[in-house]
Amino acid sequence: MTAKPRWFQTTAIDYPNSRPHIGTAFEKLGADVQARYRRMEGYDVFFLMGNDENTVKVSKRAADLGQDTQAYCDDMARQFREVWDALDISYDTFVQTSHARHKECCRKFVQKVYDAGYIYKGSYEGWYCDGCEEFKSDKQYDENKGLCPNHKTPLIRRSEPCYFFALSKFQDRLLKYYEENPDFIQPATRRNEIVSLIQTDGLYDVNISRAGEQWGIHIPFDPEFTLYVWFDALLTYITGIGYGDDEATFRKYWPADVHFIGKDITRFHCALWPAMLWAAGEEPPRKVFGHGFVNFDGDKISKSRLEELKKKGLDYLLEPMEIIRKFSAEAFRYYFLRECPYPSDGELSPDRFIDVYNSELANNLGNLFSREMTITWKNLGGVFTDTAGKVPEPAVPGLDLAAFVATVRGHVEACRYNQALQAIIQDFLTPTNQYLEANAPWKLVKTDLEAAKRVLFNAVQSLRVASILLKPFIPKSAEVIYTSFNFPKPWADVCYADAAELKAQPDDLRVTATLVDGRPTPLFPRIG
Repeated sequence: MTAKPRWFQTTAIDYPNSRPHIGTAFEKLGADVQARYRRMEGYDVFFLMGNDENTVKVSKRAADLGQDTQAYCDDMARQFREVWDALDISYDTFVQTSHARHKECCRKFVQKVYDAGYIYKGSYEGWYCDGCEEFKSDKQYDENKGLCPNHKTPLIRRSEPCYFFALSKFQDRLLKYYEENPDFIQPATRRNEIVSLIQTDGLYDVNISRAGEQWGIHIPFDPEFTLYVWFDALLTYITGIGYGDDEATFRKYWPADVHFIGKDITRFHCALWPAMLWAAGEEPPRKVFGHGFVNFDGDKISKSRLEELKKKGLDYLLEPMEIIRKFSAEAFRYYFLRECPYPSDGELSPDRFIDVYNSELANNLGNLFSREMTITWKNLGGVFTDTAGKVPEPAVPGLDLAAFVATVRGHVEACRYNQALQAIIQDFLTPTNQYLEANAPWKLVKTDLEAAKRVLFNAVQSLRVASILLKPFIPKSAEVIYTSFNFPKPWADVCYADAAELKAQPDDLRVTATLVDGRPTPLFPRIG
């Protein structure tokens, strides 16, 4: 038996100083589509997520609330997982960096890098941002007039003894690696940014420790210091699959096929992280994908903007659980994957959310599904009769189905999710609805029953194809569509290849869903 190809992917791990927001959820949705698609295609998938807890800001937040830091972290991890589970994020493991196993595996890695001669003691002075928990360069300080370029808060001059990681030793190797592996950083705009940054500013040795902090991971060769958050956090990607205590699992899945991260942290993942791995004698990941941000109604979310939205009663749209409660997880998934280009910045607009939901989910996909079942049930007893051995005709005239599915597949694999959904809706489902309108089987049943049967038989195959293609995006709705008919292949086993061909159907192809008064439960009830 041939072993499954393996696929290991991660998302950025999140600071639990507040609950997940729409930008955090956007990243997880994009990663989830890839994991679900790869499972469909027969990969042995391992999908890792987690929380970044060994940070000063987390311990400060716990103290402000009068809570024990570990108890605070555990409760926030519960809240994060509550959101991810509600959104059907199909992660395989969730790592908390404050837990003992991660800490012990990190110490083994750090000791190995130290023994290899890439960590040394010194002192550091520079401009520090508490929000980022990192030092900024003099150039960044000057360009931003003394403010953090991300948080817009004043940078603080800070001096401290520390341990350095000799990142500068890896500059030439990194540039060579980027050149030899042009797909390592995606999309290409992110790659160009990193290459330009290194060529212009160069790489400097980085401070990887903090002195006098009790919360965090104490450095094994000098426990007076704790690990700087980034050197600890990046290691989640390997400790979560066994580095340090489960060699077999680690070797099975590493190197990662892709790290999904926000575009603001590409420097850490594309320069610091590969250098850390090389210093420990390990391979770098195969790809780092830096996605964009989500803006709200034309503006980046800020405290003042949030207050404005609260006054208008729209702040619920920034809280994933509130969107899910008001609409549904499937609506949430569809909107962000359809309207927010994953490689670029996206936009959440309340009016656009409703427009997309009504036009594409309720009126297009939902209406096709409802019509197909209702007409077939009412006029044919729910059975697509005389179908034994018959191959359906395309409901979309002139469409090369195999080429169409290949196009969608290409978009999914390149994380162009919005283009994949656009193709499914505009190039496939919309023409199928036009096919129904043009042939009007609800009228044909009165004058030419056989012709009506053919139209319904052909159109139901479009629902079969669409449900398979949509499975990574809106998994529950796609399953409802597919399992409402007795298509021969089990839902759990379908793959994109099954969507690329119209095949002969069984002689008892029928509606299997439970209808009430001859009508199905609306898949996507209209809003408003």
